[in-house]
Amino acid sequence: MLYHLLAGLAEDWKVLNVFRYLTFRSGGAILFSLVLTLWIGPGMIRWLKKLQRDGQPIRTDGPESHLLTKKGTPTMGGLMFLLSATITTLLWADIGNAYVWIVLGVTIGYGLIGFGDDFLKLTKRNTKGLPGKLKLAGQIAIGLIATYAVTRVTEAPLNTGLAVPFLKEVVLPLGWFFIPFGTFVMVGASNAVNLTDGLDGLAIVPVMIAAACFALISYLVGNAVFANYLQVHFVSGSGELAVFCGALCGAGLGFLWFNAPPAMVFMGDTGSLSMGGALGAISVITKHELVLAIIGGLFVVETVSVIVQVLSYKTTGKRVFRMAPLHHHYEKKGWAEPTVVIRFWIVAAVLALIGLSTLKLR
Repeated sequence: MLYHLLAGLAEDWKVLNVFRYLTFRSGGAILFSLVLTLWIGPGMIRWLKKLQRDGQPIRTDGPESHLLTKKGTPTMGGLMFLLSATITTLLWADIGNAYVWIVLGVTIGYGLIGFGDDFLKLTKRNTKGLPGKLKLAGQIAIGLIATYAVTRVTEAPLNTGLAVPFLKEVVLPLGWFFIPFGTFVMVGASNAVNLTDGLDGLAIVPVMIAAACFALISYLVGNAVFANYLQVHFVSGSGELAVFCGALCGAGLGFLWFNAPPAMVFMGDTGSLSMGGALGAISVITKHELVLAIIGGLFVVETVSVIVQVLSYKTTGKRVFRMAPLHHHYEKKGWAEPTVVIRFWIVAAVLALIGLSTLKLR
């Protein structure tokens, strides 16, 4: 919105010319969403505490310490940075850009599904929430619509093609199969972040790391000169998503202020599903779906740990891990919660660097 209001005045007011630059607006989005989240956070936490009273229901089969230390902590804190990131994006991004609306649609849509899940958990006072099939159906429906929209906006052959990391010329033509593939990426990323969100601050920092990486990727992919130099596929208009990623980073920093151990609020499914879906949508638009699996490798490992645990128990009756997802396994081994969280942050940072290296290694 500011781009349309102020950039047009740059002819008369030269200082306003900065609003034409993605780098300036991305930086502005980071600061604005950070300040906005810090401003609305205390009031929202008080409202959530009043609304929820006993806080988020805690798994009775989880680590014993959680039943004592986390009891009474309110959830749905994802509303805080979901609201902040959305407002910031509408203010600082080019709202005439179709990609911005696609990503916002996925973010808000998945956030509403998460909100419904959190709301049922609170009202029913159990950890089940929405039926799994219904939640998955909603995610798939939103993913299908968003991926179809991407194929309509993106120029051929990239609109239905899959770019392969490390290979500069290779684009696998998926045709109409790209729509279920893109949907799988969004749904998978959304649920992977959701599974990772189990300790104070554990999920939000890797989300910010991934968002920062995709801010850079979207900026480079959306710039014809840089894309040609790096030999990555140019996607016209995708650079505007750097502003959205900046908004995510700023809102995430603000949320971490309240979510740092001991957490004053949990993000809940409202936050984890929406943030994961947003990362998935951005990767589909920028043609870096496979790179997301590297940058977001921590989320992948957490998801795989759950799959392995379930398959092993159903087929052999034995558990591979003491508890899944993986972060609870290390808690059961005696690692302190901050130790698990910080070490997982380090892993996320290393994987992000490996993922970014694919931009040049071609």
